[in-house]
This record gives sequence, C-alpha cells and structure tokens, in this order.
Amino acid sequence: MEENQVEEVVETVEATETEENAKVATKKPFKKGDKKGAKQARPQRKEKDNRFEERVVSINKICKTVKGGRRLRFSALVVVGDGKGYVGFGTGKAAEVPDAIKKALEEAKKNLFKVPMVKGDTIPHEIIGNYGSSQVFMKPANAGTGIVAGGPVRAVLELAGVKNIYSKVYGSRAPINIVRATINGIENMKTLSKVAALRGKEPKDILA
Repeated sequence: MEENQVEEVVETVEATETEENAKVATKKPFKKGDKKGAKQARPQRKEKDNRFEERVVSINKICKTVKGGRRLRFSALVVVGDGKGYVGFGTGKAAEVPDAIKKALEEAKKNLFKVPMVKGDTIPHEIIGNYGSSQVFMKPANAGTGIVAGGPVRAVLELAGVKNIYSKVYGSRAPINIVRATINGIENMKTLSKVAALRGKEPKDILA
C-alpha cells in the first residue's frame, strides 16, 4: 500500500473516532437508579388543586379483635369547600392516619353540594336539618353577626362561604351525624327561583 493511501486511511479513522467521542460527550448521563435505555424526560407532576380548602373534623380509632390479636385502623372525617358556595364531606379508613385523610379528601371532592346564599352572605330562610337522632337548626343573621356555630357545623358553613348565621344542634353530638344533618338542611333550602318554579310563576311575580 502506498504512503498516500495509508495517510488517508489514518485520517478517516481519526475523524470517525472524533465524531463518536463528540456524540458521547453531548449525551446526558443517566441518574443513579434510572433504568438502562429509559428516557431522560419525565412527565411533569400535576399541580395541586388549590381551589378547595380542607379541614379534618374528626379522627377515630377502629380496633378489631381477630385470632392473631387486635388490629388497629383509623377513620377520618374531612370537609372541603371553595368558600364560594360549594361544600362537601367524605370519610376514609386506613391503617395510617395520612392514608385515611387522603381517602376522605378524595371522597369529599366527589360529593359537593351547592349552598344557596342571599345578600349579606347568609342563608335564605330558617331550616332544620335532620339525620338520625341529630338535628341542626340554622337561621339567617344580619351582616356583622358572624358564624354562631361550633364544631362540625362551623366547619361546613365556613368552608361554604357563609359569614352570618345562627345555628343550634339538638340530639346526637356525633360529628358525622351533625355534618350530615347540616348537609340535609342545605339540600332542603328553597331559593326564590325554586319557589317560583313550584308555583308556575316568574320570580318577579312572587316579589310583587
């Protein structure tokens, strides 16, 4: 082989090695724990839903006696609301408290109720909500009164966006029963449009 041909072959090999080294240098190294051949780009996490405010009303221990001993679990009651008229509640059970709260939160967001409100950020009329042996009495209040309620009732009304109201609980004081009785009262409230629809009239005809 002539010297010129040998020099051309050497130059070709050197150019090929240089290109391969450049490609290797531009590749991003895989992080520790990444699978071989996995893609570098990872899907972005969804942003947390900040529309709803959550509040844990109660957490109870559930103890079950089995053949091997006692099995302890936790039950959580959570209320969520957007402060603009929508509120919901949910319950969850799990072996750990955070898991129980997470389950209750997911259920609460699926069961949202619309709270009818009138001028002054209060309810349209007096109502009594019932569930089991619990009764919750709710009455409209003037602006500046605030929320006269305690415990579970306050949690539901505050997260719903009601700012002026009177309330009183009768009967059972179980948190879950009180929350359900409050929701029952909210569902049975009648607005002007509902009353007009029942009477077959226009809202302006009822006000006249």
